[in-house]
Amino acid sequence: MITAEGIQNANKSLKTIGIKGKDYVQVNSRIAAFRAICPGGTITTDILSMENGVVTMKTTVSDEEGHVLATGFAQEKENASNINKTSYIENCETSAVGRALGMLGIGVDVSVASAEEMQTALKNQEGFEPCSEAEIKIIESVCRSYKKSPENIFPGWPEITKNDYGEFMRQINEYKAKQEKRAKA
Repeated sequence: MITAEGIQNANKSLKTIGIKGKDYVQVNSRIAAFRAICPGGTITTDILSMENGVVTMKTTVSDEEGHVLATGFAQEKENASNINKTSYIENCETSAVGRALGMLGIGVDVSVASAEEMQTALKNQEGFEPCSEAEIKIIESVCRSYKKSPENIFPGWPEITKNDYGEFMRQINEYKAKQEKRAKA
C-alpha cells in the first residue's frame, strides 16, 4: 500500500539533474521509485489523439487493487526537435508517465516536470528561433553545391529554425570529414 511516508522516503534517494539552477528527477528514477513503493501497481498510457503530427497522451498510475492514484498528460509535436522527428510518440509517453508520477508526489520536491521534460522544453524554446537570411543563403549555397533542393531536405522550407540549421551544418561537416578521409585513403 502506498503511503505519504513511503513516497517521502523514496524521494530522499532520488538523484537529480541540475537544469537552469533547479534540480529535476529523471523519469526512469520516478518509475523505479514507484516500483519500489508499489510493486504490484500499474502505469498505463493511452494515446488520446494523434493528428497532424501532434500526439496527446494520458498516463494513469494505479495501485495493486486498480485504484487510480494519479494521472498525467503530455503533448508532443513531431517536428518540434530532431529527436521528435523519429520518436515524438515515445517522448510524449515518457513525459506523460513522468507527470503522472509527479502528480503522485514522486520526485517533486522542486517541480512536477521531469528532467527530460525540462531539457526538451528548453531545446524547443531555443530551436524555434527562425534562421537568419544569412543562414538561409548558406543552406541554399550548400544545397546547390551538392545539386540538392532545400525544399527536399526541409519540410516547410524556407520556414526553418536555428536547430534545423545547426543540425544541417553538423551533418554537412560530418559528410565532408568522411569524404576527406576517403580521399586520403
